[in-house]
Amino acid sequence: MIPEAPSQVVAAPQMVRASSAARALNLIGDRWTLLTLYAAFMGQTRFDGFVKLTGMARSLLADRLGRLETAGVLEKRPYQERPVRHGYHLTAMGKDLYDAALMILRWETRWHYDETSPSHRIRHATCGEPLVAELVCKACERPVEARDVELVPGPGAGLEPAPRARLQRRSTAEAAQPLTPMLERSIAVLGDRWTAHLLAACFYGRRRFNDLQAELGAATNILADRLARLTALGMLEKRLYQARPERWEYRLTEEARDLFPLIVALMAWGDRWLSGEAGPPEVLIHKPCGSPLETKARCEACHGAVDVKSTRLPA
Repeated sequence: MIPEAPSQVVAAPQMVRASSAARALNLIGDRWTLLTLYAAFMGQTRFDGFVKLTGMARSLLADRLGRLETAGVLEKRPYQERPVRHGYHLTAMGKDLYDAALMILRWETRWHYDETSPSHRIRHATCGEPLVAELVCKACERPVEARDVELVPGPGAGLEPAPRARLQRRSTAEAAQPLTPMLERSIAVLGDRWTAHLLAACFYGRRRFNDLQAELGAATNILADRLARLTALGMLEKRLYQARPERWEYRLTEEARDLFPLIVALMAWGDRWLSGEAGPPEVLIHKPCGSPLETKARCEACHGAVDVKSTRLPA
């Protein structure tokens, strides 16, 4: 008689706090997806146009376009019958990322302005001034700042499985480099899923290694690497809180805190498109006015509304 093989023990997935911002970052938070979305917002729709603007390898671009199409952010539309050719267009879900895109550009132009970058020279058509967008509360019109916001559980609060690791070799990610420098600083900070998640966790008030690990569900080596990376980039400041043995905590720098409007924009987008029937897992309360935070983008110069139609690229 052949003994039965012992059943395999499948480890239960690590559970982390449900977060709309985290869900959004799981979808768009890597270098090549950010570049693909950048090209789409710059008006590219055809495959060769994406390649020309981003410098991405064709296989890598095809993968990211496919991911964004599957997620519902892009859709394919035929523009030629023989042979069949398709363009890639932002859907309503994709266009709704515009506020997040504006917050990335706002942060870049404030901290790392590059006059050679077309996106850094976008103008607000309403007033004609160079565009620096700001995110404000719809109820009281005050700019959104981390110190003015309280996070409370929403109807979809709870735990969900930590995101699975992506099978992507580092050599693949470095196989192609953009032909022109675009979003360099943003990609260094946001173009890695764990790095972006780590910043978001710091905005939630997590500062110490064990607390950050519990929040993110990241492996020890991954978390240590990303903490070192963000410290080297000047986004986190390392402070000693215990001498024997040495224990350190990580605090957001002023430059990092200026990314908070982006986290809010991503959270709002995730609430609208990724929450499902359960509803948003978290709700932000704007303490100056006491209202649940709903935001809008406006021009810092004239306070006029900012959308795709009210912005223009340099000639």
